[in-house]
Amino acid sequence: MNLLLLDQYSDPGGAQQALAELLPAICERGWRAVVGLPGSGELCAVVRALGLELERIDCASDLRRYAARVPRLAAQIRKLAQRVGADLVYLNGPRLAPAAALAGLCCPVMFHSHSWLPAGMARAATALALRRMDARVVANCDFVASQWRRLVRADRIETIYNGVAGPVGTPLRRPDGPPRIGCIGRMSPEKGQREFVAAAAGIHDSLPECRFVICGEALFGNPEARRYAAEVRSAASGLPAEFRGWVPDIYGALAELDLLLVPSVGPEATTRVILEAFAAGVPVIAFRSGGISEVVEDGVTGVLVRSVEEMAREAVALLRGGPERRAAMARAARAEWQRRFTRGKFHARLLGVMEEWAFRGSGLRQFQNSSSEPRA
Repeated sequence: MNLLLLDQYSDPGGAQQALAELLPAICERGWRAVVGLPGSGELCAVVRALGLELERIDCASDLRRYAARVPRLAAQIRKLAQRVGADLVYLNGPRLAPAAALAGLCCPVMFHSHSWLPAGMARAATALALRRMDARVVANCDFVASQWRRLVRADRIETIYNGVAGPVGTPLRRPDGPPRIGCIGRMSPEKGQREFVAAAAGIHDSLPECRFVICGEALFGNPEARRYAAEVRSAASGLPAEFRGWVPDIYGALAELDLLLVPSVGPEATTRVILEAFAAGVPVIAFRSGGISEVVEDGVTGVLVRSVEEMAREAVALLRGGPERRAAMARAARAEWQRRFTRGKFHARLLGVMEEWAFRGSGLRQFQNSSSEPRA
């Protein structure tokens, strides 16, 4: 099977990490994959290391320039699909959909929906493009899928939860010392680092021995994200907080934590870091936002809260309550990861849907070809 895989970014966000981990599984199946990426981020190096074909595409990160470049991107996608003889075009981001629709592709298209788009022009344009292409939509949680249900045919939408590899061997034990509480994710308002700092201040008032770790960077060349990161650093002044930047070894970072806070605000998806914490055996306290409640069972695999104040109170209660409750929660979370969220389960389902959708296109082409043959 010949695949054309397109991503709207090459910097290492959650969607890009999912694609980077999918590529070896595609290679193992013996499928040919050509990957189209903008820029020169870390995902480009992953593609080259696997020996796959890498093509540059013109998907501008600046929305003001994007609209003007859609025709050029459409021409690139059309040319690549024809050269590859694509049985399936996979779109890993909504900015690719309008250009792919304009390209007039003759093969099936799959759109992987990783996040919530605010109601407005961007969502409407993406939905119109998906309908025009009769694209298959794979969402990473029911919450993300819900934004498409009135805009795209219901039988074209499927939820497939992300999966993560987990640490090699058994989860690492954190070294002795003061309690360490972390927040891991791209620096952006919806990821809630500012709320984490506010919760950390409340925890520090009750447990001054606690230490706080913030892992993440402003990505995708976003100046607003860079300003936000500076604000978070300023707000953390006076707290025993360490900023680690982007951390490539997520399980090494988790191994140093007693507790992970996930203060995502607004319409968040499920967030990979929760699944990674499950696999690593690190207790999670998270906001009830977006699709998070689809993966965290309150009081069993983690704790769900509605405010910064409640997050701080629950963190203090967990740390003061002794290790038994945290250990039981970590065991339950790790069992849930093994049952639902391993990378193997994720790839098996996603690749199965990709193959099914590509076969549909192959069947249609065979039908069209046979219909056009002269009859005896």
